[in-house]
Amino acid sequence: MLKKLLQAIRPKNSVTLPDPDAELALGALMVRVAQSDREYQLEEISLIDRILARLYQHNAIEAAKVRATCEKLQAAAPESDTFGQLIRETTGIDERLAAMDALWEVVLADNKEHPGEITIIEEARIAMGLSHADSQAARAKAKAKLLSQSEEN
Repeated sequence: MLKKLLQAIRPKNSVTLPDPDAELALGALMVRVAQSDREYQLEEISLIDRILARLYQHNAIEAAKVRATCEKLQAAAPESDTFGQLIRETTGIDERLAAMDALWEVVLADNKEHPGEITIIEEARIAMGLSHADSQAARAKAKAKLLSQSEEN
């Protein structure tokens, strides 16, 4: 489904992107959240790399390559819910909840919740079939993680 959509909007002479899977869909959503405030910061990029490494057992270089691919996918795909639907269709509830946790980590990386970020989170939440309570639990978890990391530093 997403492949056909991407082919329809992609210029004919563009670089061929891989068929998205749940990992690439989550990565693209994280990139979209990070870029939504028009300030794609190094901290956010590093965090996305760390999350991809943690969730999918990549080393730092592999995670950075996956994120770079996700940046291209994110730019090519029209709607955030397309990625959320792919995650819903290809993963179980635990993976979808982990995806929501990851998205909230990226939102809270700069200690600010921008309206554009919240819009993307909500679109993804609905598309992934998660409740508002699931999203709020993920937000609280991400906030607690951020607090514990800042206390360690």
